[in-house]
Amino acid sequence: MRSIPRRIAIGATALAAVIAVTACAPSAPSSQSSSVASSGGSASATPGATGVTINIATTTDVVNYNPLVGNSRTDYWVTNLMYPHLLTISSDGSKQASLATKWGYTNPTTGYFDIRNDMTWSDGVKLTAKDVAYTINAVIKDKPGGTLYGQLTNVKSATATSDTHVEITLVKPDSTVVNEVGFWGNIVPEHVFSKAGNVAKFANDKNWVSVGPYVLTNVVKGQSYTLDAVKSYPMVAGGVPKAAKIVYRVYPDVNTEILALQKGDVDMIANAIPPAQVKNLQNSDGIKLAEIPGLGYAHMTYNMKKPPLDKLAVRQALAYSVDYNAIRSVVLQGQGVSTGSSPIMPVLKTYYDASLKEYPYDPTQTRRFLTDAGYKADGSGNFPLNFRLIYSLQDAVTSQWVNLVKDGAAKAGITITLQGLERNTYLAKTAAGDFDIYAGNFAIMDDPATNMALTYLKDGAINYSYVDDPALSALIEQSRVAPDQQTALKLLQKAAKIVHDNVYDNVMYTQNLYIAYRSTISGLVVKPSELLSVVDPASLAVITKTS
Repeated sequence: MRSIPRRIAIGATALAAVIAVTACAPSAPSSQSSSVASSGGSASATPGATGVTINIATTTDVVNYNPLVGNSRTDYWVTNLMYPHLLTISSDGSKQASLATKWGYTNPTTGYFDIRNDMTWSDGVKLTAKDVAYTINAVIKDKPGGTLYGQLTNVKSATATSDTHVEITLVKPDSTVVNEVGFWGNIVPEHVFSKAGNVAKFANDKNWVSVGPYVLTNVVKGQSYTLDAVKSYPMVAGGVPKAAKIVYRVYPDVNTEILALQKGDVDMIANAIPPAQVKNLQNSDGIKLAEIPGLGYAHMTYNMKKPPLDKLAVRQALAYSVDYNAIRSVVLQGQGVSTGSSPIMPVLKTYYDASLKEYPYDPTQTRRFLTDAGYKADGSGNFPLNFRLIYSLQDAVTSQWVNLVKDGAAKAGITITLQGLERNTYLAKTAAGDFDIYAGNFAIMDDPATNMALTYLKDGAINYSYVDDPALSALIEQSRVAPDQQTALKLLQKAAKIVHDNVYDNVMYTQNLYIAYRSTISGLVVKPSELLSVVDPASLAVITKTS
C-alpha cells in the first residue's frame, strides 16, 4: 500500500483550484540559480551512456531526504533513485525481483532475502546483506514515521548470515511481511546512517551516497533537485544509466507544468495529468501520454475521535450525501471505477467481493439517518452539524470533487467547510489527526491483509479514521497468519464488509492514470501507480531523448 502515505496527487483543472494552488505555491523555477545544498560525493558521478539531461516537473518540494522518514511523493521519487527496494511490483500487485533475487520463508516465523552481490554505494563501499539487516533493525529500534515502520509490526529482528543472505525473525507468523517489507522498504547504507545514531532524527540532507542509478548533487529549494548518474549501476544493460542527469523542477501547479512541457522546458511531468487535460494533450504536437495502471484509491475518512463522527448514523448520513457517479463522470471524465465502497480493489480479483455495493447517493436517506439519530433540522432544513474537510491543493482532482461533496452534503442539510492546504501542511495535519474529514488518495493498496492492518488496526500507521474495532482487528490479524490464501480470502472479505457496513472508510473510486512526456523521450518502463509510473529507477535508468 502506501501510504504513501504518499498519498497521490491526481491532477485536475477547476479554475478555482488552480487559483488557490497558484496563490500558495512557489514560483516556476528559473534555469539559472545557485545551489543551496550539494553532495560531497560528486566524484562518483559519470556523464551517463548518452550524456543527456532529463528534466521532470513536480509540484512539491522534497521534505525528507531520509527515505525511512519521508512521505511526500517528491521525497519518494528522489530518494528512490538512490536507495533501492528489495522487490518491485507488477500491475496486478504481484512482487518481482529487484535488489533481492530470492525471498520467502524457511518456517512460519523466519523469512529471508537473498540479494545481488554486484552493488556498490557511490562512495565505493560495497552493499551487503548487513545494510539490509541494519535498515530493518534501525527502523524497529528508532520508529521513524515512514511506511516501512508500519510493515514491521510483527518483525523482531533481521540478521545478515552472509554478504548476500538476510534472515527475518518474526514475533509471530505473518505471511505478509516478506513481500511488503521487500516492496516498501528502502535499503540505506549502514556506514552512513549508523553515524547519525537515531535514523528517525537523521536529516540526510547533504553528502548523499547512492546505490541507485543517480545520486543527488544539487538542491535549490522551491526550484530544482539535480541528480547525477553514478559510475556503475549493474541493474541495467551496459551497467551505466543512460541519462547523465535527472533534474526535478518544481512548478506551482499542474497547469504551469503542462505549459512547461509544451514549451520543451521539461521532458515529462511526474504527477498524473488531470482527466480534463488528457484529451487535450492527446492532440498536442510533440506530447505523448503513458497510461499507468492504478492500484490505489481515492477516499474520505471520518475522524471518529471527533464527535459526532463516532456515531455510525452520522457517518452513514455523510456517505449517502455524496454523488459518486457525478464525481466519476464530471471530474474524472469517466476514468474512475467504483470499488463498491470496498477497501479491496477490483483489480485484486482473488480478494475482491463484488457483493459489496457502493453507498447510494440519497439525500433523503441522509436526512432520515440524522432524524432517526435524534438530530432536528431548523426552519431552513439544516441540521446542527458542521465538519471541516481537509485536502491538498496540489491534488487538483480532489480539489474539484470536494466541492461536489460539500454541495451534496448541503442539499441534505449538513455543512462542510473546506480547508485546502499546501501539500506538506496537509500531510502534517493528517498525521496529527487535525481534521474532521480527510479527503485524499492512497497510491498502492497491493496486499489486502497488510493494507487493512495499516489502515484499520488501532495502532495502524495510516488509520486516519481512528478505527478501534476488536472484531475487525481479529479478522485482520487472523488473515496475516492464515495457513493458505483461501482462508485469508474469507477473513479479509469479512473484514472488508465490516469496514463497508460501518463506514470506517469511504472508498470512492480507483482509476488508471496518465503521465505526459515529450515525444523525444524513449525507453520508458511503466510501473503501476503514480508513485512508480515512469519515474521508477527501472525507467529513469534506461530512458533517453533525442534532439
